[in-house]
Amino acid sequence: MNSPYPHKSIASKSWPAPAKLNLFLHVTGQRADGYHELQTLFQFVDHCDYLDFHVTESAELVLHSNLGDAVADSDNLILKAAKSLKRYTQYKGGAHIWLNKLLPMGGGLGGGSSDAATTLVALNALWKTNVSPSKLAEIGLALGADVPVFINGLAAFAEGVGEQLINVQPDEPWYLVIVPDAHVSTKDIFQDPDLPRNTPKLDMKSLLTQQWTNDCQKLVTTKYPQVANALSWLVEYAPSRMTGTGACVFGEFTHSQQALDALAELPADMHGFVAKGMNKSPLLTRLEQL
Repeated sequence: MNSPYPHKSIASKSWPAPAKLNLFLHVTGQRADGYHELQTLFQFVDHCDYLDFHVTESAELVLHSNLGDAVADSDNLILKAAKSLKRYTQYKGGAHIWLNKLLPMGGGLGGGSSDAATTLVALNALWKTNVSPSKLAEIGLALGADVPVFINGLAAFAEGVGEQLINVQPDEPWYLVIVPDAHVSTKDIFQDPDLPRNTPKLDMKSLLTQQWTNDCQKLVTTKYPQVANALSWLVEYAPSRMTGTGACVFGEFTHSQQALDALAELPADMHGFVAKGMNKSPLLTRLEQL
């Protein structure tokens, strides 16, 4: 990311866009508009994409990334987020944005939503547009159901389509996350007729104390043998399940060395990473440094 800074710019670097894990995910119904009602528990991990921002006096918004042309500008949530904030605030300037993409796409880790949330939070601070966190979350929700939890920045129990948040404090274990060689489409999973859609709604206390499961896991492991293989390997080492609509699966460990020891045993045809569970997003910590 050694591109020259635009003229008269303010540079602000290393804004994290962390991954999230769904510690459980229940699909409790489907609304008339097609969206699904969920109950889920979000927690962050310290494995992130990173964004640099250079605020400019010119009005243009330009994205530079290490993805090349993998995502068209018209579909990129970073640019959509920046344009949404600019439109809402009537801000006259612009920004050049550099993305260092480290999180896998289509892995259920929320990378695209996290990138969008970091863009909203960072530009709101750097542009000094003073939009409230609740309004930022509202702008973010129009971009994706997971964006508000990343803006909120705290581990949360979520209902609705994932936007009704109650902050919680689950344990913060170490995780071994395996990234199967598969890109799972969230849209395809939620449109599949075999997805369970009638898990009974439970109160938060009951959900936080029972064994955690993911309603999407059976369908995804049936469709994607790579996910099934990763899960069957990982569950031999630790309590394990899939995050989101996949493809990533994660196992919980009390100590980092346990997770690293398991990672060292990972078969040659699989790859993954070890990360710490975090109830406070590194994005909030970065914001506090301004």
